[in-house]
Formats: sequence, structure tokens, C-alpha cells
Amino acid sequence: MTTYSAHIDWQRQGEAFTDNRYSRVHRWQFDGGLTVPASPSPFSVRPPFSDPANIDPEEAFVAAAASCHMLCFLYLAARDGYVVDSYQDAAEGVLEAPESASGPGGPRWITRITLRPHVVFSGDKSPTDASLADLHARAHHDCFIAHSMRGEVVTEGSWEYRENGAGGGN
Repeated sequence: MTTYSAHIDWQRQGEAFTDNRYSRVHRWQFDGGLTVPASPSPFSVRPPFSDPANIDPEEAFVAAAASCHMLCFLYLAARDGYVVDSYQDAAEGVLEAPESASGPGGPRWITRITLRPHVVFSGDKSPTDASLADLHARAHHDCFIAHSMRGEVVTEGSWEYRENGAGGGN
């Protein structure tokens, strides 16, 4: 078993509290020393009680799923003999309150994360659409973040192969 931790730090800045008009801006600190400014999503808590420039838990959740998929993909691609020069993803998560058995207004949750990786390959071996789909399927299978979620993770990627600077792919 492995344990991961994060330290969350929020301090009231002298404003009233029980009127619900206080800043929710806070910090995340990780074991390696990184501190990240955090806030609720401005869709949940309007500024000035949130800070849209800071990361929010929903964004972090989507980023964690996308990052986990990418790391699994890179490992598998290297193991399969592919050279990956870059991997960029425009991941997107959908937060909604699906209708429950008791009717509308149930709890909100991330129902879907769509990954849109664009991968650039080079070297002696170029993937086919089928081998790329297999790499993504195996990466999804190995990604423990995806298996820790209630919602669905979908990959809609593109790829590119550059042989001596020439373009290719889809």
C-alpha cells in the first residue's frame, strides 16, 4: 500500500464567517515542497470569495486523470519501441447532477472526462491508428486514477509522426 498526502491550508482573514461572505482561497502543499494556490471554482463560489486564477478541485481532478493517462501512455509507448517527442492534452471534465431515482437535484459529480491528447512521434517506428488506439486502451487500463472515479474517462486523441521534419498522422 502507498499513501499520498497533501496539506490544505486556509485561514480566515478577519472577515465575518457566519454570513458566508468570506474568502475560500487557500493553498495546497505537497510532500515535495510545491505550494499551489487553490480556490473553489468561480462557477461554485463567485469572486471575490474565490479566485479564478487559482486551481480549483474540479480542474485538479481533470488534470490528475489526464496526467495519469499520459504517464501510463508514455511508459507503454517506450516499452513498445515508439519514440514520443511530445504529448499535449486539452482535457475537459463535465460536472453535472444527473437525475437520480428520487428525481432531479441529486448530488453533482464529474460524469465524464474527455482526454484529447495530441502525440508527436519520431524515430524508426510510426504507429498505426490501430496501434495508437491499443496504446490508449492499455494506458486507460493501467491508470489507477481512472479506476478510482465514478465517472467515465474518454480519450479522443490525435497523433503526429515527424520523420526528418516531414508531417504525417491524422
